[in-house]
Amino acid sequence: MTLIAPRITVDPQIRFGKPVIEGTRVPVSVVVGAVAAGDSWREIAQEYGIAEEDIRAALAYAANRLEEETVRAPI
Repeated sequence: MTLIAPRITVDPQIRFGKPVIEGTRVPVSVVVGAVAAGDSWREIAQEYGIAEEDIRAALAYAANRLEEETVRAPI
């Protein structure tokens, strides 16, 4: 297991190496998707057994990944 961001880890043996909340098998993408779907942070935390700080960490990780991404619009 490798810590790649605060509270976010990857392990080839867990979820095929996708980023997950540290100490869980909950993918960052699922947490971010739940926020995008309008679920409350309390609902997400209860549903997946994570803390609200984990949700913040997932959103921060996703934002940082997007900041690194370059998208070229077609001309």
